[in-house]
Amino acid sequence: MRRTSILTTALAAAVVLISGCGSDDGGDTDASGDGATSSAAESGNGEAAADAELTTADTDLGTIVVDTDGMTVYVFDEDTPGSGQSSCSGQCLEAWPPVVAESDSPTVDGVSGAVGTISRDDGTVQVTLDGYPLYYWQGDAAAGDTTGQGVQDVWWVVAPDGTKITTTAAPAGAVGY
Repeated sequence: MRRTSILTTALAAAVVLISGCGSDDGGDTDASGDGATSSAAESGNGEAAADAELTTADTDLGTIVVDTDGMTVYVFDEDTPGSGQSSCSGQCLEAWPPVVAESDSPTVDGVSGAVGTISRDDGTVQVTLDGYPLYYWQGDAAAGDTTGQGVQDVWWVVAPDGTKITTTAAPAGAVGY
């Protein structure tokens, strides 16, 4: 009985976090200011801000873009490619921390799409692929996890050429669908 209670609580918490992302409010408001971005970079997979180098990995969804630690990166349908801005702010950033870089020229291996950066409101530099800002998903616990794929039908893994992979079949063990 106790196991069920813990699982139910964990799932309820996940639903609350996800509900802040993918809403129709445009995501332009950052009610928490710079603190939200800083805590987001430290939440989720923890080491998100350490190294922005991009590479590729073979998964059930095909070859996708990951960071050098093998953590999957995602794009958000509410972002406008090439706009120089992220539509994910506030609570959204707690669930979807940005992929940040130490410089304006992240190093890539096997990624053929146009890699660039945008400046975030807090001064960090977020990596982009074909103009789309890149994010991590807090639910991915290990290299190769793709549990953020298709969340709310607006979050997608990305192919090395910058194409969104919109296959929504959940990988084994995926949650949040």
